[in-house]
Parts: sequence; structure tokens; C-alpha cells
Amino acid sequence: MEMINTIGRRKTSVARIYMTPGNGTITVNNKAIEVYFPFDLHQIVVKQPLALVGVEGNYDVKINVDGGGIKGQAEAARMAISRALCEFDAEHRGPLKKEGFLTRDPRMVERKKPGRRKARRRFQFSKR
Repeated sequence: MEMINTIGRRKTSVARIYMTPGNGTITVNNKAIEVYFPFDLHQIVVKQPLALVGVEGNYDVKINVDGGGIKGQAEAARMAISRALCEFDAEHRGPLKKEGFLTRDPRMVERKKPGRRKARRRFQFSKR
């Protein structure tokens, strides 16, 4: 039984996954996906690549996520699962790439600059 280990990133979130052929159980940080991601939308995001290639219920996925917020973690997990599916079967690469699941989203929070209130926001200007 082969195990695929991949990594996905989004903003400051990092998701490491271990995917094996199985009956479709998904655990996130040793909790059921329904417990870790109580909001349905995030569960759907994580399962998107499996649904796209039509293999939901065929693989057991163990996800370790760290950093960032809930949405970033879900999208990082989606990227890692997409990469793992490509390793299992190269046929999956085309549809996953077309949907953009294999592309690392480079958008990050811009750092705060000195002399500014935020990254670009200046302090209020006072003429007198």
C-alpha cells in the first residue's frame, strides 16, 4: 500500500498531507474534518480536488495544518491533495491545473512600513 506525502501552502498556512488508498476518511490535525472545519464551505474547499476527478471515497487523507486562518488552511490542504492526486495518477493533472488547484497563490499580507499606520495607510494629515 503506497502512501503519498505532499505539502500545500496558502498565505501563512502550511498543510502536510499523507494520502493512502482507503475508504475516504479525512482527518485534520487528528480530528474529523467536520470537527476541525465546522463551516461547510471549508469542507467543500478541502474536498474539491477529489470531487473534480471523481475519486471521493477512494483515498484516506491525513492532514496536518499549521499557521494562518481557517480559510488559508483549507486552501493549503486543497493544494496538497491536488498534488497528491497528480502523483497517484498523472491523468488527473490536466483538470486540476485547469481549475487552478496546482498553482501556489502568492498573495500575502504586505508588511507594515515605518512611519505609516498600516502597510500603505498614512497617519491623518493635519495642516495646522
